[in-house]
Amino acid sequence: MPRTVITGGAGFIGSHLVDEFLRRGHEVLCLDNLVTGRERNLEHLRDHPRFRFVRQDVTELIVVDGPVDVVCHFASPASPRDYLAFPIQTLKVGALGTHKALGLAKAKRARFLIASTSEVYGDPLVHPQPETYWGNVNPVGPRAVYDEAKRFAEALTMAYHRTHGVDTRIVRIFNTYGPRMRADDGRALPNFISQALRGDPITVYGDGSQTRSFCYVSDLVDGICRLIDSDLHDPVNIGNDEEISIRGIAEEVIRLTGSRSELRRVDLPQDDPKVRRPDLRRAREGLGWAPKVPRDEGLRKTIDYFLRER
Repeated sequence: MPRTVITGGAGFIGSHLVDEFLRRGHEVLCLDNLVTGRERNLEHLRDHPRFRFVRQDVTELIVVDGPVDVVCHFASPASPRDYLAFPIQTLKVGALGTHKALGLAKAKRARFLIASTSEVYGDPLVHPQPETYWGNVNPVGPRAVYDEAKRFAEALTMAYHRTHGVDTRIVRIFNTYGPRMRADDGRALPNFISQALRGDPITVYGDGSQTRSFCYVSDLVDGICRLIDSDLHDPVNIGNDEEISIRGIAEEVIRLTGSRSELRRVDLPQDDPKVRRPDLRRAREGLGWAPKVPRDEGLRKTIDYFLRER
């Protein structure tokens, strides 16, 4: 049977990817040091015969016995709260972790996919953002530990593809949400849902006019798997191209939770992007992929998860 290694597989997106590969009949090995990942995301797989979890820091040498067909590198703090709390670890996993994961793929002649991010575009001057846009990133700002780690990871991935012939894929993930998000991870939707369910004021950065686009996790996983199955080596945006203001999404959360929370403005963080929306032409044309889950449906599922976790 096919065998897949997923670094960061105990995280929000990684754990959903583990589920999908198991559904496809793969044997799955998950590597995670649990800095931001959670074992509870994998509890339902404790007795699964084709799943194994190993607690490991992937910036150290990765040793896997036997054949490997696919390596998915998802290990990294991903929310601003996490990567600002672990700046050195974020840079190390982007550089050393990617190097070790690519080394495993090279040694096993496995297909390799790196989880990159829309943050490589920084505070974009082009909107929406196509993969051909090189970005507008402050290399010495506080967000650079994540932005530049991912930009370096992309460069290293392409170097292994060009120099060593590793069969690589790069997915640029835009804002994603759904079950298994941590309530305290600091991103907009977990913050808004948690605050609304408690009846606390909902904190909106700046005036809330900055925009984002939110992709439900099942759509993202479908796009990632289509990319792995494709022959596209250049980066591919995966996300939802339906744009909404931060204030607008906060108001939707209040409506769907039936909360009496009010909005409270706080200072905008340094280098916070004003706009963020993917140009999805490459995904639509090259993968035959498009997001399917309406935001209202995805938000309801996510809110239900947060209610169960209280």
